[in-house]
Amino acid sequence: MPIRRLPPETVNRIAAGEVVERPASAIKELVDNAIDAGATRIEVEAHGGGLTRILVADDGMGLSAEELPVAIERHATSKLAPDADGLWDLLRIHTMGFRGEALPSIGSVARLSIASRAKGEKDAFSILVEGGQVGEVAPAAFPGPHGARIEVRDLFYATPARLKFMKSERAEALAITEEIKRQAMAHEAVGFSLDIDGRRILRLPPEQPGPQGRLARLAAVLGRDFQANAIEIDQTRDGVRLTGFAGLPTYNRGNAAHQYLFVNGRPVRDRLLQGALRAAYADFLARDRHPTAALYVSLDTAEVDVNVHPAKAEVRFRDPALVRGLIVGALRHALAGAGHRASTTVASQALDSLRTQPGAFPGYQPGPSPAGFSAWRDGGWTPPTQRPLTLPGLSDVSARVEPGFGPGMAEAFEAVLTPQQGQSYPQDGSAPFDPVDFPLGAARAQVHETYIVAQTRDGMVIVDQHAAHERLVYERMKREMEAGGVARQALLLPEVVDLDPAEAERVIARAEELASLGLIVESFGPGAVLVRETPALLGKTDAAGLVRDIADDLAENGQALALKERLEEVCSTMACHGSVRAGRRLNGAEMNALLREMEATPHSGQCNHGRPTYVELKLADIERLFGRR
Repeated sequence: MPIRRLPPETVNRIAAGEVVERPASAIKELVDNAIDAGATRIEVEAHGGGLTRILVADDGMGLSAEELPVAIERHATSKLAPDADGLWDLLRIHTMGFRGEALPSIGSVARLSIASRAKGEKDAFSILVEGGQVGEVAPAAFPGPHGARIEVRDLFYATPARLKFMKSERAEALAITEEIKRQAMAHEAVGFSLDIDGRRILRLPPEQPGPQGRLARLAAVLGRDFQANAIEIDQTRDGVRLTGFAGLPTYNRGNAAHQYLFVNGRPVRDRLLQGALRAAYADFLARDRHPTAALYVSLDTAEVDVNVHPAKAEVRFRDPALVRGLIVGALRHALAGAGHRASTTVASQALDSLRTQPGAFPGYQPGPSPAGFSAWRDGGWTPPTQRPLTLPGLSDVSARVEPGFGPGMAEAFEAVLTPQQGQSYPQDGSAPFDPVDFPLGAARAQVHETYIVAQTRDGMVIVDQHAAHERLVYERMKREMEAGGVARQALLLPEVVDLDPAEAERVIARAEELASLGLIVESFGPGAVLVRETPALLGKTDAAGLVRDIADDLAENGQALALKERLEEVCSTMACHGSVRAGRRLNGAEMNALLREMEATPHSGQCNHGRPTYVELKLADIERLFGRR
């Protein structure tokens, strides 16, 4: 078959298939143009899932009558300019768009109308493109002092086959909403509004540039709970800066849909983020739970290529290991700084579970008599067990701690606290301070020989003694393992593991890192790895399966997470068996010592599987629960 030149209209439709994949991608391109034009407010309307009508209006610089016909030509853009040598540099791109394909691609498959007034101009003009056919520039009405209003009708009417591959209107509307949310999170100083089929979906006013404005925007998009349970990230390494917010481990989700990455203000999707988050939270979450995060990477534009995907949804870093290491290190540093903090949603869920009957006393379960408790007290109703009125052991508790410092408390505190220089704790039972001023308060009782009840200055704390001590033992074991290294055991017969040559090369390239974790591997020819020693903690293990898992992790995430996770799983199991069990009665000194060690130990707010170790209830919440507020 001879080689033929494609007509321009066919070329335009092919480009539209790459750039305008669905209504959400068309809106993304138009919003990018508005942001590049300096817009501070962007309004988006969509009907019929965006297939019937799309409107994007902004208050940017606008287009003049001379610029309108050029704007709809392919590869015509105001965002690139040649340098002094006449070269066009595609590595230093500072704008959202740069190819000049969005408007002509949309115009080739839909009815496109652009109305605009340039900043400083009195008159407004419009131009119409229908299926690639360009109309004349004409005067137009325009409501604002400057900006642009771009309307797209009957998307893909010129390519009916594409319509067959569109999803339902609801699915397309959800994709549009998700796209606007991503754009809003990337540009907190820009106000966004979104209406779908006449319904108000989003109203996001402009926020002040900076961390506080960004957190306010994230709270408006992700929910107020994220704002209350987010830790700030701000780290720089070798010219790459990472900022943003990540959720506490106890504030986790069932999927990875709430993980966002922005590179130089551009929303992108990258497997690097999921791998880095998995590595950073490996100690704190079960494999089926996922953290929430919005991370912003800023770096020299020459260090990242944004021209690797038609829709600019993916980027390629010149040094991906640097960016990955920065994300993991910054997240771990921030999580360590969070200390014993647990998410506020834990207390909210506990309080909500008590409010089970609207209109009734919170948590009260009525008996068979209409008079309820009063009838039982007066002898009008006897519980089914026929217990006497005076119940044996009614006033007993598992363990009780009276207010006050008490003998033996000083030794318990000194075991986990470092006094200031020259200060020592008194041994006569007098308190140098009130224990309720500690973050986790002073222990008051042990309930069901499992839960410690502590009083704080403005509320109370309930601690799961087993989960809390399990985390403390686990952190202690990790520190000891890091200090002394991972013990190894030599295989009686070294095992040869066959891999793909590229996989084997990746594993051998990380041999030094694997050795620090107790796994000794060597190259054994093309496509094979020889395993000589394995971590002693793992006992008898499937060396071949372990190496293959490591190879898969290196291919997907660039890190040998499988080995680390197995070691951590063994440590977690050992910590579980070596910790204070539920059902063990603790005295007051032991309970307070546990609370103080939790305060001094990072990550003690959650157990090794991401579940909370304690619930804090503020006094105001308790008073509302009982109708006192």
